[in-house]
Amino acid sequence: MDQSIFNVEVQNTTIEFRVVAALERLSEGFRVLLWNEAKVLNISPIQIQVLIFLKFHTAEKCKVSYLAQEFNMTKATISDAVKSLLEKGLIEKITNASDTRSYEIHLSDTGQKAVHQAALFANPFLQSFDTLTSEQKAVLLDSLLQMIHRLHQAGIITIQRMCQTCQFLQKNGNEYYCNLLNKPLAQTEFRLDCPEHATR
Repeated sequence: MDQSIFNVEVQNTTIEFRVVAALERLSEGFRVLLWNEAKVLNISPIQIQVLIFLKFHTAEKCKVSYLAQEFNMTKATISDAVKSLLEKGLIEKITNASDTRSYEIHLSDTGQKAVHQAALFANPFLQSFDTLTSEQKAVLLDSLLQMIHRLHQAGIITIQRMCQTCQFLQKNGNEYYCNLLNKPLAQTEFRLDCPEHATR
């Protein structure tokens, strides 16, 4: 029998198959919301993702090579996206004074205005939590973080700035402690994208 999660006969045999199929449905929702926002701004979905990344991350991460790793794409693909965003006046290139071949990418004033609304594209998903209890939300977060961590270990998801991959996270039995924040960390406080992340 075909073991694809899209084969409904197989999908309905195990909870694992149904969970993966459900995650695929959720990813379809993200794609729809992203495409809708892309049409409004007349840019591609990856260009919106680049703009959003630039808005919320530090300058040293705002380089073509890092963006290629972040989005698991070739440098050429990211370079094309950057070139298009430059032509539209949504970003600016800041050349490194000590190495003119190296540059950082920053949002222009026009880009800042454009990304302000675009960065909210996934917010409709928040309404789906209305009927969940705090315990259900905690279990869901923990399960998703574990799955992302496993996929990262398998090389399917590339760069991760989550607690599980950070050198500051210390585990003592079932308790966690962040050596950067100098405080115990509940699993519900684990970050998916930490600005202070240092790879273990």
